[in-house]
Amino acid sequence: MADTLSIVSWNINSIRFRIGIVEQFLRETQPDILCLQETKVIDGDFPTAPFKALGYRHIVLHGQRMHHGVAILSRVPIEEDDRLDWQANREARHVGVRLPNGWRLENVYVPAGGDVPDREVNPKFGQKLDFVERMTRWSESLDCPTVLTGDFNIAPLESDVWSHKQLLNTVSHTPVEVEALNALQASNSWVDLGRRFHPAPARLHTWWSYRSPDWTVNDRGRRLDHMWATADVAASATRHEVFEHCRNWLKPSDHIPILTEFAL
Repeated sequence: MADTLSIVSWNINSIRFRIGIVEQFLRETQPDILCLQETKVIDGDFPTAPFKALGYRHIVLHGQRMHHGVAILSRVPIEEDDRLDWQANREARHVGVRLPNGWRLENVYVPAGGDVPDREVNPKFGQKLDFVERMTRWSESLDCPTVLTGDFNIAPLESDVWSHKQLLNTVSHTPVEVEALNALQASNSWVDLGRRFHPAPARLHTWWSYRSPDWTVNDRGRRLDHMWATADVAASATRHEVFEHCRNWLKPSDHIPILTEFAL
């Protein structure tokens, strides 16, 4: 049995369109487990063959046509566990599995929340806050070692965005969203592994908009992708890495992969 376990999370923004860069990343990095969000494909059309060819033979999918979708692909055995409906409308935004060492691994795609940070005029924003609230209620009763990862669509710290002042009223960094995410983190004393290894105010971005012709020029990034762990799991984490260079690859996602390695 290996003495380490590496877990990657990546909002791939269409797995079929970007299967080439996923294969490239897996060949170069060789993580043990890959958690994908926004796969945008029903389970029957998910491209499993390239993953199996690279040794990722344990595959758990929760897909949906055109939108959303999450998947966990692993080189180590995993047991299919749950698909929780934190959106309360049957959208495919969560899949969880149990690992051989007894840990749970929860992969989540939190709704973006639209453009206006007001639940009265923008129902999508309210749905996002309600989603995080349901996660918080789930977290409160969680009683086993767990990794929670994915696209949270919230950048909680001032240093998690390119300009705290300019983004205070922008969905993903508003005070009400940050408060909701902080409540989720406090509900089970979750450890933010990104900031454990790269303490604020260090620059640590995982997303850059497609709207900028060259994302590197203004570097207006946000940290929307996270890897959290319960305290018992976090104690075994040995490193956390973000793969910023992947944003420059051919047909990139607007998100980059993040990786945490754990000692077993």
